[in-house]
Amino acid sequence: MLKVFLVEDEFVVREGIKRNVDWKSHGYEFCGEAGDGELAFPMIQKLKPDIVITDIRMPFMDGLTLSRLIKKELPWIEIIILTGYEEFEYAKEGIKIGIAQYLSKPINGEDLLKEVDAIAVRITEKRKDWEIREQYKKEMEENLQKCRKDLFQYLVTGTKSMEELLGIADKLDLDLSAIWYNIVLLKIQSQKHAHNEYSNSIVEIEQKLKELDHSPSMIMFDRNLEGQALLFKADSREQLEQLQRDYFDRLKDLLAGYKQIRYFGGIGTPVNRLRELPLSFERASHAFAHRYLMEESLILSSDAIEGQEGYEEKEDFDLSNVNPKQIDRGKIREFLKFGDGEEAIYFVEEFFKDLSNGAMKSKLFRQYIIIDIYFNVVDFVVGMQFSKDEIESIDTHLETLQNEENARNYVVRIIKKALELREKAASNRYGDIAEQVMAYIEKNYADEELSLNMVAAYVNFSPNHLSMIFSQETGQTFSKYLTDYRMNKAKELLRCTRKRSSAIGLEVGYKDPHYFSYLFKKTQGMTPTQYRSGKLGEEEE
Repeated sequence: MLKVFLVEDEFVVREGIKRNVDWKSHGYEFCGEAGDGELAFPMIQKLKPDIVITDIRMPFMDGLTLSRLIKKELPWIEIIILTGYEEFEYAKEGIKIGIAQYLSKPINGEDLLKEVDAIAVRITEKRKDWEIREQYKKEMEENLQKCRKDLFQYLVTGTKSMEELLGIADKLDLDLSAIWYNIVLLKIQSQKHAHNEYSNSIVEIEQKLKELDHSPSMIMFDRNLEGQALLFKADSREQLEQLQRDYFDRLKDLLAGYKQIRYFGGIGTPVNRLRELPLSFERASHAFAHRYLMEESLILSSDAIEGQEGYEEKEDFDLSNVNPKQIDRGKIREFLKFGDGEEAIYFVEEFFKDLSNGAMKSKLFRQYIIIDIYFNVVDFVVGMQFSKDEIESIDTHLETLQNEENARNYVVRIIKKALELREKAASNRYGDIAEQVMAYIEKNYADEELSLNMVAAYVNFSPNHLSMIFSQETGQTFSKYLTDYRMNKAKELLRCTRKRSSAIGLEVGYKDPHYFSYLFKKTQGMTPTQYRSGKLGEEEE
């Protein structure tokens, strides 16, 4: 029910409009009245009516001044000006402000109601258009997130020119302009179920994180199971670092109430060119790799771990300096289960650094630790039903592992190979999941409530994880696949039946015929009627 507010200084006129029109029976709520604009404006701010009817000449604040204030703060409100014949010039000025209609006084209730009805139709149409656009935006959110992920990859790999990056960002309504940049990698997970699909706490936290992402100085990119990447922007390095500190203070406050949540962040090196972001990302990745090596929640700066490289200058090694607790096979197993191939080099470097100062200088210790890692990797691979021969044998390499670099490169190679095999094993399972999803869509596409969340619950995955898997297996997002499937079904019905467009929309999952027509035109470049007539014309020829 649309709300109507009346502003009129003449009591008799005001009462006549209020009493002589049966507003409720015509579908309107008469929500308030005032004798002048000064009294009316705060009431309008609070009540937020859909239509304001106001006299043009009133004491304290006239109708034009009131209209300007309304259009500035509440631009969606439609305004009807009541005016005398001699005030026609004022009425023309009102139209410039954005007045919906001006009416000459006196006016009877029937004529006023006709004008209100005409404006109500426009309001309803505008609202419908807005709702349609919002629904489309919501359904296309997954595609938008994919485009943002692609942009992040371009930023950190240096595969696009600055002009190309700015063009892509502009299409996503993102502002990349700044003098200083830095990348922070962030992962938040449940300690109790660190690698389960999802938890209610994580869902809540992800929503609250989005609320923190409203600063023009920070852009958040979703990295699926690897958490989030934050791109900080500022005009100076000092301002950049202050922005980071402020964000992490807010983050820690946000997470303080979640006892079972662990977070870890890796802060990169500030740079002042977009094309230098790969360096910032590399340093952030080094720091971020420590999440496999540490238990506690921590935001770790790449600068803080720079000093650890100094051990390479030491020549002497004392076995008694090695802390057995630092030789943690669990860290290797953890990375093999959940790590990413692109992180392998960072993980191995930080793992070796974490052992003990100078430990890797010892040939004896180096060979021991490499053999231990080799057997852990082989055990992991065999556990996935692969042959141990898939892993590069250490027998032919013991003599070549005479220095740290060779040892490090060998470990990186065998870990990467193990992760490739893990992904191969997972892809078979993920292929089955994608097929389940497509079968579910085929069976339930007519259900308007069908969504990524619904299907994710059906296959027992988190929506985020399922989105990643489905895109990886099919080459397109879930929402685009569902929309394309429904549109193809709609085109089939348009070609092969004489059913009305609204009925076809209902059959393919769109109860709102306006939204179905909007989406069909948006995706197919023509209306359902145009598609039907064009196809039938071709067949008749």
